[in-house]
Amino acid sequence: QVQLVESGGGLVQVGGSLRLSCTVSGLKFDDVNVGWFRQAPGKERERVACINWTGLSITYSDSVKGRFTISRDNSKNTVFLQMNALAPEDTAMYYCAAQNAWRGYYCDRNKYTDWGQGTQVTVSS
Repeated sequence: QVQLVESGGGLVQVGGSLRLSCTVSGLKFDDVNVGWFRQAPGKERERVACINWTGLSITYSDSVKGRFTISRDNSKNTVFLQMNALAPEDTAMYYCAAQNAWRGYYCDRNKYTDWGQGTQVTVSS
């Protein structure tokens, strides 16, 4: 059974930092691409960042480029999202998702088949 478990969310002040983790089980982790997506109330789920199975292909949305960093540790079956210089517009539920690498590498939520339950990030001003 595939499971993705996010952690690390919370309440932070403007300009602060958080590090999200996504631990994957039930899949051969070396064979999956992983993405972070977020959804704010009343808005569509949007991509934040994605990383392919090798860690060599990385995609960021324009809104987080230069502030967020995605990385993976294949020895721990975990993908991280380091978020710096957080702003109120970063407030959302953050989800990680997995995609079999043999399908190709995409950073499109419609291409991801397995999802976690999400972790809430709230940035207060």
